[in-house]
Amino acid sequence: MSIEYKDTHSFLQEELKDLFLSVEWSSGHFPEKLVVAMKNFKTVYSAWNEDKLVGMICAMDDGIMNAYVHYLLVNPKYHGQRIGRTLVDMMKKHYKDYMRIAVIAYDNEAHFYENCGFEKSKDASPMFITSLWT
Repeated sequence: MSIEYKDTHSFLQEELKDLFLSVEWSSGHFPEKLVVAMKNFKTVYSAWNEDKLVGMICAMDDGIMNAYVHYLLVNPKYHGQRIGRTLVDMMKKHYKDYMRIAVIAYDNEAHFYENCGFEKSKDASPMFITSLWT
C-alpha cells in the first residue's frame, strides 16, 4: 500500500465525514462546516490511499512567528504506518522558520507529540469554550 501526501484545501463532504468519524470526532457530524474550515486553514496536508482520505493535519498561523496545529487525525485502520509522523514532519518543515509550533494534545496523545519533538508546557494549561451545534 502506497500513501500519497497532498497539499490541498479542497475536500468532499463525505471524505471529511468518513475520516473524522473514523476517530469518533463529533465534528464529523458537520461535514459541510468541515469543508469550509479546510478552505480557511492556512496549511493543510492530507494522506491518501488511492482515492481514500486516510489522514490530515491542519494549522493556522500569524504569518511569521506562531503556528497552531488544530487537527491531526489518521484513520485507525492506517495506524502504525507512520502517517501521523509524516504529516507532523511536513508541518514542522513548513514552519521551520517560525518561533513556535503549538498543539493542544490530550493526555493519551502526549507521548506521540513528545516523540515528534513537542514539549509539554510547564506554565500553561489548555482552556476551551465549546459549544455544540444543533
